[in-house]
Formats: sequence, C-alpha cells, structure tokens
Amino acid sequence: MAKLVSQAATPPRRRGFPVHWAWIVAGASLVVLIGSSGFRALPSVVMMPMHREFGWSHGTISLAIGVNLVVFGITAPFAAALMERFSIRYVVTGALVLMAIGSGAPVLSASPLALVIYWGFLVGIGGGAIALAYVATLTNRWFAKHRGLVIGVLTAGGTAGQLVFLPLLAWSSDQFGWRAASWLVAGAALIAAPFAYWLVRDRPADLGLRAYGASDGVADEDAGLDAVPPTSALRELRLAARTRVFWWLALSFAICGVTTAGLVQTHFIPAAMDHGMPQTTAAGLLALAGVMDIIGTTASGWLTDRVDSRVLLAVYYGLRGLSLLLLPVVFAASPTPSMLGFIVFYGLDWIATVPPTIRLCQEHFGAAAGIVFGWMWTAHQFGGAIAAVAAGYLRDYLGGYTGVWYGAGVICLLTVVLVLTIPHRPAARRSEPKAEEPRLSQL
Repeated sequence: MAKLVSQAATPPRRRGFPVHWAWIVAGASLVVLIGSSGFRALPSVVMMPMHREFGWSHGTISLAIGVNLVVFGITAPFAAALMERFSIRYVVTGALVLMAIGSGAPVLSASPLALVIYWGFLVGIGGGAIALAYVATLTNRWFAKHRGLVIGVLTAGGTAGQLVFLPLLAWSSDQFGWRAASWLVAGAALIAAPFAYWLVRDRPADLGLRAYGASDGVADEDAGLDAVPPTSALRELRLAARTRVFWWLALSFAICGVTTAGLVQTHFIPAAMDHGMPQTTAAGLLALAGVMDIIGTTASGWLTDRVDSRVLLAVYYGLRGLSLLLLPVVFAASPTPSMLGFIVFYGLDWIATVPPTIRLCQEHFGAAAGIVFGWMWTAHQFGGAIAAVAAGYLRDYLGGYTGVWYGAGVICLLTVVLVLTIPHRPAARRSEPKAEEPRLSQL
C-alpha cells in the first residue's frame, strides 16, 4: 500500500528540467537540515534561564540533553533502514513534526520528567531520523560525482542552523523568556516539513533520471551501492561489527560527539556565563563558530574527494585537541582576540570529520553505508550524551568546566593515532561483486 501511495504522489518525469533534480533534492534537504537544527541551539540557551526559574541543577537539565543524544543515536540506524524500506520523505516529514511537538511541549508542562520525555524521547526520535545517515543515504542514491562536496555542504547546513538560531534564540530568551525560544524552534521544524514532503524523492529512477554525473561506467559502479539495499539495521550492524574498520570509526566518531555535541554545543554558553560573559555575546560567538563550520565542512567535503580520508581525520582531531587544551585560558567576560581565534579555529574543525567518515563508510561497506553510518552516528551521540551529562554534574560539583576542557583535548590527540591505523581500501574495490553474507565480514 505504501508503495502505491508513493507512486501516486510521484511527479511527472523531469528529463527536460533545466537543473538536474538531484540539486533540487539537495536544496530541499539543506532546508530540512537547517530547520531541524534549531533544537541543537536551544538547550545551551535556555539552560541558565531554566536553572534560575525552577532551581534545577545543571546536571538535571543536562540529563534531558543526554537522553536526547542517546535516543537520537539509537534511532538513526533504524531510520536509515526505514528510508531504505519506505519513502525518505515520509520518514523525514514525520520526524520534523515530532521535533516540533517535543520542542514546544515543555512550554505547557515544565518538570524534569517532562523535559526528559519531550526533549529526550520526542526530539531524540525526530532528530535521529534526520541524522547524517540521511545525508549518506541521499548522496549515495542521487550523486555519482561530487558526492564528497555535497556531503560537506549538507553537513555544514545542519550545523549552520546554529548560525541562524543561536543569536535569535538568545535574544528572544532574554527579551521574552525561554518559552519564546522554544516556540521558535518548534515553528522552524514545521516550516521545513513541506520541503521534505514535496521536493525530496527516494531515487532518480522515480523521476526517470539517473544519478547526477553518472556516465555508463560510473552508473554501473554506483549502481552496486544500492544493488542490495539493506533491510535490517541490526543485520547490518552484525555484519559490520565483524570488521576492525567499524570499531575504529565508531570509537573515533564517539570522540567527535564528546567534543562537539556533548561539550561545546551544550556547555560553551554556560561556561562563558560563568566567566561573566553575557548570554547573547556567548551565543554570538557560538554562531560565529557555525559560520566557520560552513566553510570548514564544505572544504572538508572538497578535500575528501581528493585526499586520503584517514589523513584528514588525523589532522582534524589533532587540531581540535590543541584548540580545546587552550580554551580554559582564553575565557573572559568579553570577546578577546584569543577567544575569537579559538572560535574561528574550532569552528573550521567542528564537524569537518563527517565527510571523510561517511566516505570511509561508503568505501568499506558499499550499499550498507547509510545504515552503517547510522550506527556511527549512534556512537557519536552516545559519546556526546556521556560528555553532556558528566560535564553538567562536574560543573555542579567543581564549580567550573576547566578539567572538562583539558580532558577533551587529550582524548582528541589520542584519537589521531586511532584513525591512522584504519586499513586502506581503494574506492575502486567498491564495484567488486560481494556475496550477500560475507561481504562485510571478509573486509
């Protein structure tokens, strides 16, 4: 029945359309990722206002954020499997509605338990369905060329939502209270939903097209990526988990989650306010990091098409570790040149790790790349959840975040060694025939 509905809703073939529909899909996906990213800016902005109004500790509020990250991570690979089985646009549209409900509902019912339910479960499920596994699946299907660049742009777009939302949310929270900021995030998710429903399509074949840039040779190679579509997230996890590549990538991406979603994204604004910096100023600095992230992640996508992804990851984690080690000494009540330097440097590296990580998944796991990267995202969110909750409770216990920043810097430097030990597999081997069961276990 779902297939019949999808076929009935498919628009006419667009062979004569002046722009390849892959770019329309990518543009709509960019709107979806930006619209759904508002919640990621919300907790850091409303943490202090909630703390003041309700007397909740940093650890209590961070617990809801941690649950969100865990549920987000668990949902991601199953959402990718649903996208393989059913329509991408139905999954993504439903996810946006869930995020809108979860972001707006705490305004009507505010308690620690309600916060865990709304932020943790509703927003977590919705966010997981629009995780970067969605980007991996979409680029696998729609782009035979420029895949790394498109991954970089879409990845940057997701984080760029902070550029759009952070200053606005901080201002609205200061002027009208944290509830106004929550309504803004809910509204943005609802606005993005029609773009997903009307413009995103599952495959080029639905419109009588081929993937963008597909010549005969390229089409044959990339067709193999979807020749055996994954039908079970757990089955693909079982196959992938037999390989060292999976565990090395998962662990490195968990460290990425610790140092981005768990720490800087969640606790930078409260940490800056501990040093006397106004919330709007701290939010503006984090927004500037979002601007730098657009540049850095897009450049990373371009580099991923040209440079060994393992080398890129080693450079990114090394630079991130050094910047976090310097962060405790640059905090001040106002944006000093050294703080601005940190923001620019860290922002360029924020999620530059995503394009090379997705590319390594595509090279090693072929048709399963979308679902396997979903499990990578699970590791990322678990790392972020542990860091978010631990940093919140450490802040309550120690009265500051200094030790947290130093610890994060050290583990980033250790991750450099980890990613350099990932085995190399030339992209050309993706087109080799693989038996269905041992295709991952033999890598």
